[in-house]
Amino acid sequence: MADNQFDKYQKNYSDNQFWEKIRKVAKSAGVKVVYAALLLYYVMKNPATPKADRLKIIGALGYLILPMDLIPDFVPAVGFTDDLAALIWGIYSVSKNITPEVKLQAKERLGTWFKEYSEADLEGLF
Repeated sequence: MADNQFDKYQKNYSDNQFWEKIRKVAKSAGVKVVYAALLLYYVMKNPATPKADRLKIIGALGYLILPMDLIPDFVPAVGFTDDLAALIWGIYSVSKNITPEVKLQAKERLGTWFKEYSEADLEGLF
C-alpha cells in the first residue's frame, strides 16, 4: 500500500471516535486488532513521533473508524481483516517509533477489554 492511500481516511479520525469504536468492537474485533490500534494510538500521542508518521497513523486509524469499509465489520469471521491489514500497514510504516514504553501502554490498556490474553495472542504484529 502506498503511504498516500490512507490520506482520504484522515478526516474520519478523532480521539473520541477512536475510543468509541474500540469500546464497541473490541470483543468482536479481537485482541490483535485492538492491540494494533492501541500501538498506533500511543505512537501517535508520543510527542517525539514525526508529523509525517502521525498522519500515516491517523489515516490507518481513520480507516478502522469507518462504519463501512472494504469488508464491513459485521461480516462474521472476516469483517475486521481489512482493518487489521490497514493497522499492520500503519505499524510497518512507523515501526521505528514503537518503543518498549508504547508497547507497555498498549498492553496495559488492552487489559481493559481482554482480562486474560497471552503474548502468543499478539504474535506477528510487532
